[in-house]
Amino acid sequence: MTGDAWRKTACILCECNCGLEVMLGGEGGRHLVKVRGDRAHPASRGYACEKPHRLDHYQNGRDRLTSPLRRRADGSFEAVGWDVAVREVAERLAAVRDRHGGEAIFYYGGGGQGNHLPGAYATATRRALGSRHRSSALAQEKTGEFWVAARMTGGATRADFEHCDVALFLGKNPWHSHSLPRARVTLKAIAADPARTLIVVDPRRTETAELADLHLAVRPGTDAWLLVAWIGILLEEGLVDRAFLAEHVAPGELETVAAAVRRLPVPDAIARTGLDPELVRTAARAIGGARALASFEDLGVQMNRHSTLVSWLHRVLVLLTGSFGKPGTHHLPATVVDIADGEEKRPSPVAGARVVGGLVPCNVIADEILTDHPKRYRAMIVEGANPAHSLADSRRVREALSALDTLVVVDVALSETARLAHYVLPASSQFEKAEATFFNLDFPENTFHLRRRLLPPLPGTLPEAEIHARLCEALGAYGEEDLAPLRAAAARGLAAYAGAFLQRVMPDPRLMGLAPVLLYRTMALPEEAREGAVLLALFARAALRHGPSLARAGFGGSPLEATCALFERVLAAESGVVFAVDEWAEVLRRAPKPLHLALPDLLEELSRLGGEPAADPAFPLILSAGERRSFTANTIIRDPAWRKEDAAGALRVSPGDAAALGVVTGEPVRLVTPRGSAVVPVEVSPAMQRGHLALPNGLGVGYGGEGPVGVAPNELTAAGDRDPFVGTPWHKHVPARLERP
Repeated sequence: MTGDAWRKTACILCECNCGLEVMLGGEGGRHLVKVRGDRAHPASRGYACEKPHRLDHYQNGRDRLTSPLRRRADGSFEAVGWDVAVREVAERLAAVRDRHGGEAIFYYGGGGQGNHLPGAYATATRRALGSRHRSSALAQEKTGEFWVAARMTGGATRADFEHCDVALFLGKNPWHSHSLPRARVTLKAIAADPARTLIVVDPRRTETAELADLHLAVRPGTDAWLLVAWIGILLEEGLVDRAFLAEHVAPGELETVAAAVRRLPVPDAIARTGLDPELVRTAARAIGGARALASFEDLGVQMNRHSTLVSWLHRVLVLLTGSFGKPGTHHLPATVVDIADGEEKRPSPVAGARVVGGLVPCNVIADEILTDHPKRYRAMIVEGANPAHSLADSRRVREALSALDTLVVVDVALSETARLAHYVLPASSQFEKAEATFFNLDFPENTFHLRRRLLPPLPGTLPEAEIHARLCEALGAYGEEDLAPLRAAAARGLAAYAGAFLQRVMPDPRLMGLAPVLLYRTMALPEEAREGAVLLALFARAALRHGPSLARAGFGGSPLEATCALFERVLAAESGVVFAVDEWAEVLRRAPKPLHLALPDLLEELSRLGGEPAADPAFPLILSAGERRSFTANTIIRDPAWRKEDAAGALRVSPGDAAALGVVTGEPVRLVTPRGSAVVPVEVSPAMQRGHLALPNGLGVGYGGEGPVGVAPNELTAAGDRDPFVGTPWHKHVPARLERP
């Protein structure tokens, strides 16, 4: 349908997946000619930033793939049919499994931006192959937060910014990175209210910092010192919520943490940050005196020095102020999928790295391949991701990918990673299949949106659900005898089908591992929602885990009844549905009893704070490699024409550093790090402090046969610069210098 009809969908450029309405038109009716926010969407309520208006550059990129590709002996690619590609991919992966075990097959991706359902379907292929190890972009960002949060509060928390009186953002600029519904509306409301306080911690004067009542422009990489100072001030001035701590926190842990923090005097900690001591104390008193504190840490600290230590100190601050489990503070939402599971008992096979949330640290993937260790990764499936561009030390990642026995890439375009593959399987775009988001983290009302297919798949492409179903069939993972009973049940209606699934599939480990593709092959769904079949199993799990929350949203009764009612409602609700309604008391019921402040390994790390080697004088500046700007979105849109501003991806430099080098905006400089160098135009920016540089994310990719535009940040980063606990990279703290080109 084209013309004047508005169609419901969602943005795919950040985790919020704001609801959109689009009008189709242009050649073949396949262009997104108009885009606006969907006012009926229960979370975004008509909100949309500037980025989704350029989504046609994604949908109709000139580099869309339309045939499976097989690498020739000379390194070039040839087009092959789907039957050939699926058969040969299955044969090669099975050969690795049979010779070296399924754990030698590594999976990367399956859940980037709005492309979430492929990760669910990929679990079936992985189970058929015996593949255990996986990773994704979350392991570059959030695993430190996940690890400490699971141990302190039972899971990763979010915060109620709509009802707080003090809002704190650590290393986050939600004006561009969002992560909370209707981010700019919420920020403006906080900033405009004289009874509320907005605090931003960021070396840069970002758009969010411009709105702030208190902007603490810390020296890059000193966030841990600031948090130590704040905690010390709260303890000194009696600004901790002792009643909350006595009721909810393990006995003695406050005293243990207080003793560790007091060993680092407040004046010394403040001096490390480079901030005015009175500004630090003013912010601490606002935090300690808050009726309701809501806070959010993000990549500015999570991809920086001391990142996991900062995540712990941040949560210590939250619990000390009693900012948990009451309106305007932090909560544990009811979710469809828990993306923040704790640490696995088994580390990665070669590097012995800690595995959090099921994710191997990205920075050790090359180490897990480039070795003669018998348990090294020998094959990879990369889906909807581009690790050759996005992981630290791109040169070494490319070397590792090239060393694999088999590399299979599933993507819409010939990405930098796909160029190294043995097989490239072209996926349908996110608007050519049903899709959904799994960052369902709102409270008290939580939203799920299954967005329907807008367009038929581009000829020659397949949705990932179909790709995985075909791979599982080629691997002989299931047969008609497994499908027939489910198909017969589907003919009797959803309740009969769900009952048969619960009775036949869930108790059987073999079938349960294949559940996503069994659902996809046997459910009778409309074509535009077909890929949503896997949701039935996910909703069944949610009904068992969060029954009261689903019941308050109108999905009550037995788990089977709740599952069916929710599934039918999600299929029918084009703008999304509120699937869970929580109460604040639910937060404390979900959390462990007691909560924990004192984590021994982080207390030990705190004792080492300040013991790092001195900076290398050859690299006197600090580079943030990957800054979110108005027209950047990782590499999901490869066409540089989508960027209406800053097309070349300028290096932001402070006026002082520009003057010292004698350059002005638009002039080129050579940016040098210990790992590489690049020539890049300069933007002299008063938002930057002296000694701090920033490159945008999402640049440095080729398009349409042309060379890359802008600098690929990970040509300049080193895999060894990473958090000691969970391996997250220090992309926001890269030693650098500037030279005349």
